[in-house]
Amino acid sequence: MAISTSFTSLNFISSAYLLSFNRIKTHKPRLTMNGFDGRLVINCSTSSSSASSEMGSPFDPANRRHSQISSMAPFGMTMNEAAVPKHSYKWQRILLKVSGEALAGDHTQNIDPKITMSIAREVASVTRLGIEVAIVVGGGNIFRGSSWTGNSVLDRSSADYIGMLATVMNAIFLQATMESIGIPTRVQTAFRMSEVAEPYIRRRAVRHLEKGRVVIFAAGTGNPFFTTDTAAALRCAEINAEVVLKATNVDGVYDDDPRHNPNARLLDTLTYQDVTSKDLSVMDMTAITLCQENNIPIVVFNLNKPGNISKAIKGERVGTLIGGPWTSAPART
Repeated sequence: MAISTSFTSLNFISSAYLLSFNRIKTHKPRLTMNGFDGRLVINCSTSSSSASSEMGSPFDPANRRHSQISSMAPFGMTMNEAAVPKHSYKWQRILLKVSGEALAGDHTQNIDPKITMSIAREVASVTRLGIEVAIVVGGGNIFRGSSWTGNSVLDRSSADYIGMLATVMNAIFLQATMESIGIPTRVQTAFRMSEVAEPYIRRRAVRHLEKGRVVIFAAGTGNPFFTTDTAAALRCAEINAEVVLKATNVDGVYDDDPRHNPNARLLDTLTYQDVTSKDLSVMDMTAITLCQENNIPIVVFNLNKPGNISKAIKGERVGTLIGGPWTSAPART
């Protein structure tokens, strides 16, 4: 008796299943192309309320998730991001070289907090646009190793190491200023100072930039006899940055010293050969050669003029461009 009842139940379930399948089969699926990203969507809508109840209510959690997935934006973007037009700036990853003398401001003190705050605010304005910013700082406002050459007390190597320590002091000051206004910042030094900064690791630096953090490179290259200009060119090549922005106390590169010649003319563009052949005091020859070999353009501009940093980072015409023509980046949507 129990066996016959089981067979009867199985027959009833099988009949119900076949009936539901035939109902669904009578409604042919409609193939449509999702116009947003070109995906193929199969619409199995039916006009029968009974079939709809069998397939599940549109308010069912599983169906609601399916509808959300089918309307998703392309991989890596949200709907809001896809709807907002994106602008392509001239450079997406830059290296900003700030000299120690520029940080001193009017030279009444070693570091002028107004200067560091001005740098921090302008860097903040461009990092919000998605531009990745790395910074190399000099140390000439505190100690310049090359000025001690020939001194009987310090040899060149010792003097250069002291100068590297001065760049770390500037980097920590600049980091504290940036983080005071909410810019995530990391300091990486060329030699280990684990208590105050990270050691320089190229892949880690690139990862910080990809996460929207500003990376400040300190201690130069970690070797004596090399300037922080060379460190800027080297780090720029290592992290695949697209340009070196050299912030100074003058408007750019002149054909003569503007402090002694009031008729000195500001040069708009220069080639690497112009810098070397005319012995223009822009950067040391090692840095210029390194930039030339790696096709890295250099922009020399005045740090003290408000807005110049953000203009240079965005690729707008400011100061003197070495190693390429001024071209504006097209907007993209």
